[in-house]
Amino acid sequence: MNVVRSSATGSVAATHAADVPLLSLENISLSFDGVQAIADLSFDVEAGAICSLIGPNGAGKSSLLNVINGVYAPQRGTIRFAGHAYARMNAYHAAHTGIARTFQNIALFRRMSVLDNVLTGRSLHRHSTWIEQTFGVGRARRDEVQQRKHADNVIDALDLTRYRSTPVGTLSYGLQKRVELARALAAEPRLLLLDEPMAGMNAAEKAEMARFIADANARLGVTVVLIEHDIGLVMDISSHVVVLDYGKKIADGTPAEVRANPAVLAAYLGTRH
Repeated sequence: MNVVRSSATGSVAATHAADVPLLSLENISLSFDGVQAIADLSFDVEAGAICSLIGPNGAGKSSLLNVINGVYAPQRGTIRFAGHAYARMNAYHAAHTGIARTFQNIALFRRMSVLDNVLTGRSLHRHSTWIEQTFGVGRARRDEVQQRKHADNVIDALDLTRYRSTPVGTLSYGLQKRVELARALAAEPRLLLLDEPMAGMNAAEKAEMARFIADANARLGVTVVLIEHDIGLVMDISSHVVVLDYGKKIADGTPAEVRANPAVLAAYLGTRH
C-alpha cells in the first residue's frame, strides 16, 4: 500500500475536522492496456450518505469500486478515506480500516450454512488466535459465542433467521444476495461498497433489498456506495448520485439535480446525438 505523506511532517494525514468527507477521490485515472477505464475522476462521499454510481455499461463503475477497496491500483490520483490519503489502497488494509464489499457475482460458500457464511465476515473482529480456535482453548470458546451473537443479530436484522442453518446453495438467488449483504454488514464497516446488489431480482425483491440497505444506513450509520441500474430505485434510496460515462464524471449531486441534468439524459437514457 502506497501512502501519500505530508511533505511538511512526513506523517500520514489524519482527520482534523468533523466535516471532512469519509471518502474523497481526487483525479483518479485507471487504464488497462492503453484503454482508459476511469479518466481524472474526482468526487466526495460524506459520512452517512447513500451514494449511487450510475451510467451505461462500461462506464467504469465496477472498476471504480475496485480502486476504492484496493483490487486495482490507479495510475494517477489520490484516495482519501477517513482523513488518510493513499496513492493506492491495499485490499487487506481497506478491510482493516472499515471498507467492506460485495460483488456482481455471488461469492458465497455454497455448502456452508447462512450462519457460517455470515461468520466469515467476523474474521477481523476475532480476539482468539488460530491456534486457540483450532484446539478450542484459551479465548476461543468465549470468542466464538460473541461472534455468533453478532452474526445472529445481523441475520435477524435482514430477516434471515428462518434460513440460519440452511446451506446457502439451496437458497433462491434473491436470498443469496441478502446473505452477501449480511456477511458484509457483519464486518461492521464504515464504508460499504455494493456492486449491483439488486441485479437479477424481481420488483418485490428489489424493494426488499433497498429497504435493508436503507435500514443499515439509518440504524448502523454505515456509509454506502452502490452501483445500480434501476433509476427509479436509485432516486428513491440515494442522498447523492454520481453519473459516469466512458470513465468520466458527467454529473454529481442530489437525485433531483441529477435527474434534471441534460448530460445525464443524453448519456444514460440514450438521447445523445
